[in-house]
Amino acid sequence: MTKTLAALATPEAIRERCTALLALAEQGDLANFRLAPEKLDHTADLVAGITRQNYPNLRIPLHSRWRHFAVAGRDLWAERLTLNPDLTGPARARSEFELAIVSVLLDAGAGAAWRYHDQEMRLELGRSEGLALASLRLFEAGVLSDHPDNEPLRADTAALTALTAADLGSAFQVSKNNPLVGLAGRAALLNALGRAVGTRWSRLGELYDQLAAAAEDGCLPARSILVSVLDAFNAIWPSGLVIDGVALGDVGRHAQIPGEGVTAGLVPFHKLSQWLSYSLIEPLQWAGLTITDLDGLTGLAEYRNGGLFIDTGVLVPRDAAALDAAWPADSEFVVEWRALTVALLDRLAPLVRQRLGLGPDQLPLAAVLQGGSWAAGRRLAEEKRGGRPPIAVDSDGTLF
Repeated sequence: MTKTLAALATPEAIRERCTALLALAEQGDLANFRLAPEKLDHTADLVAGITRQNYPNLRIPLHSRWRHFAVAGRDLWAERLTLNPDLTGPARARSEFELAIVSVLLDAGAGAAWRYHDQEMRLELGRSEGLALASLRLFEAGVLSDHPDNEPLRADTAALTALTAADLGSAFQVSKNNPLVGLAGRAALLNALGRAVGTRWSRLGELYDQLAAAAEDGCLPARSILVSVLDAFNAIWPSGLVIDGVALGDVGRHAQIPGEGVTAGLVPFHKLSQWLSYSLIEPLQWAGLTITDLDGLTGLAEYRNGGLFIDTGVLVPRDAAALDAAWPADSEFVVEWRALTVALLDRLAPLVRQRLGLGPDQLPLAAVLQGGSWAAGRRLAEEKRGGRPPIAVDSDGTLF
């Protein structure tokens, strides 16, 4: 990868280019959306209120996959560790990395119809919560391990490469009456993950060893996690942008974005990679490392946060009929929406902190999302459309 293209694989590039589109929106110069900044205060009131409802003590965790492994008052991963007392230290961290990586990559939108029934808990869940529980059970069963009988709690590259859509469909209880959006795409993504990582490691958890070795005096900046994730995994995205034979991953095109050389018109998002990076912070902390500059990462360019800004009137499509169409994920309309979402989350965060009386150290951006903006976006979607986002995006199950 050239140095110019490599610069897109950083959180700084995401923030800079998304903010550039927001600046154009403030001038009224964007083709697809009009900005109503006066509505942002109302949005902050809503997010702060929901945050207080969800976390009355205002001890708000990060927006990460680990929140979804706490179900019906039970911490399912903590229970699994109790059953495996020998899984400690670096071995535990490797296993936690593997669970988080696989579960996040399987988390793209499930569709409204799919549900997962957990027999042990006698519980049925859909959407992100159902996908999390299904992926945890998949991991616990040793399906992703080369040594399922002796070491089930691991994800080896060979097992990932060999996984079939039928295997995944069986584990996720997919049927004609219980369809999962993008099943084949999800299986192909895990296959690609196995092939890509297999060129450097035998198991996914070796990413932990790389990051632990990069820490200085026990400290690691959050941006280092994302940069390492993108370096290791960027080539796996089947629908990701490719330029000059280089796989750029979750990067969109927008004609109004400036840039140097081949990067002109490109807007990086790396949504799932960033959420994965947030989800790797806690295993690193549990292993004894201090993660610094959490706000070095950005907000997430996805449909709950993006839907929040549309449903509160901060973002208004110039063509009202656009909300009735289904848009390709790489369309300029969707790229513009996602970029404005990222930049507006940076504007929203200090307003929410002000209302809650918390500073950036107490309420980093990832906690604003958790508290939060994501929950507010989901609530409004449920009230207005039965859970559907305001904009329909054609997805192969590997982007959102």
